[in-house]
Amino acid sequence: MNALMKFLHVAAAIAWLGGVSFMLFALRPSATELLAPPQRLPLIAQVLRRFFLLVWPSIGILLISGLVMLLGVGMKNAPIGWHLMLGLGLLMFALFGHLFFGPFRRLKQAVQVADWAEGGRRMGQIATLATINLALGLIAIAAVIFLI
Repeated sequence: MNALMKFLHVAAAIAWLGGVSFMLFALRPSATELLAPPQRLPLIAQVLRRFFLLVWPSIGILLISGLVMLLGVGMKNAPIGWHLMLGLGLLMFALFGHLFFGPFRRLKQAVQVADWAEGGRRMGQIATLATINLALGLIAIAAVIFLI
């Protein structure tokens, strides 16, 4: 059971953080170089819509598998790194919720009405929040590895 929980936890983290890395370091810069806003913003909005269909279950898997492992050893017996990962994970979930229901929703609205300036602003907000979440995810991983 513990091996399965670890596998699910790591797989969900790879899916989420890997997708964020792809978006920030490959898709967005390439689309910005090659496409004008009327082509770029609908493409990115559609890619994000599909990616977020993967993020939501990943969040659920991360939360459930992490809690199963944490409660399996007992909160007071868990290493400090596990507690830090839980706190950072909850913060990441909240930031993603804000990103999804705020800037992403507004990006989709801007794309629908062809307001490219607003869409660009919202994409900038999404990139900033995604960068913060990526950094928090890396800190959470470091906490579990180095603070045992």
